[in-house]
Amino acid sequence: MRFDYVWLRDHCRSASCYNSKTNQRSLDTASVDLCIQPKHVRVDEATLFLTWPDDHVTKYSLSWLMKNSYEEQKDKTIQPRIVWNAKSYSEANIPSFTYEDFLLSEEQLKKFLEVFVLYGIAFVEGVPVHLEATEVVAQRAGLIRDTIYGRMWDFTSDFSRGDTAYTKLALDRHTDTPYFHEPCGVQVLHCLRHEGTGGKTLLVDGFNAAERLREEFPEDFELLSTIPVRHEFIESVGGFQNHMVAVGPLLNVYSWNKELYMMRYNNYDRTPLNIVAYDIIKRWYKAHRHLTTELRKPENELWIKLKPGKVLFIDNWRVLHGRESFTGYRQLCGCYLTRDDIMNAARRFGLVA
Repeated sequence: MRFDYVWLRDHCRSASCYNSKTNQRSLDTASVDLCIQPKHVRVDEATLFLTWPDDHVTKYSLSWLMKNSYEEQKDKTIQPRIVWNAKSYSEANIPSFTYEDFLLSEEQLKKFLEVFVLYGIAFVEGVPVHLEATEVVAQRAGLIRDTIYGRMWDFTSDFSRGDTAYTKLALDRHTDTPYFHEPCGVQVLHCLRHEGTGGKTLLVDGFNAAERLREEFPEDFELLSTIPVRHEFIESVGGFQNHMVAVGPLLNVYSWNKELYMMRYNNYDRTPLNIVAYDIIKRWYKAHRHLTTELRKPENELWIKLKPGKVLFIDNWRVLHGRESFTGYRQLCGCYLTRDDIMNAARRFGLVA
């Protein structure tokens, strides 16, 4: 393991440098001499001791240094996941969770969060068929995010908002709210009533498709993770006046390990490609075509009939959703959850998230 001395001084965990009750640094990092050198260094079987020029002593367990060394962290996955297609998901026999157990059992909540973190989707069955029960289930998992669509939504195909989702038309696979600087992390859906045909929900693991793209066309993956794209939402319907705009690549990766952590894929809401250099335009369309082809492969499509009582949780940063066209009367309710909060809940149970 290699450590710069200024790094070692900055991360001192002594009482004067670090508040162990609040887990916050007390040391003023900007005051540390960038060329600092210890006067004495000693290592035993489990601990590193450093004595600095002002006689301040810092000690580290070697296990802590191993856990936090750059060489150990740079290739480490931040959030382990299990990517899937329709067959592998079905063969995994992933459990659904019953309404009563989900609300009353901490162990069931832990299992639910583990499934959601690993697969990006999870189901709760037997939920009373009304908005209030859906809200209770959603709040059990995390904080509800209030957006321009409200806190909880309850809608039919009456085009009450300026969005294709409010029609009876088929919806191609997409992620929601790419026009938010921080797209909504989790979507909750509950079909309260459907008197008609069609309307099956489509789910696609976007990370599975993106990783296949990285393997087969690495230059395309690189391009889609670096070229910024603008998305926007404009509506002026029924008294709603909104114009949301956000810019970001279709594939969002961590800079140090290139781990994919979020997708913005929504061909409905993408604006003209006017912030891409001319000589890259054709390459971007080619890369987008390759990704879209992978997302549209039948083996990657998981079709689910959302029936009253079955609530679906979707990782909106990962799993794309859509639906087939439908006839008749169809009523859905749902909401968005804050991603930070649901991941916080998972970590409270000791899960890696």
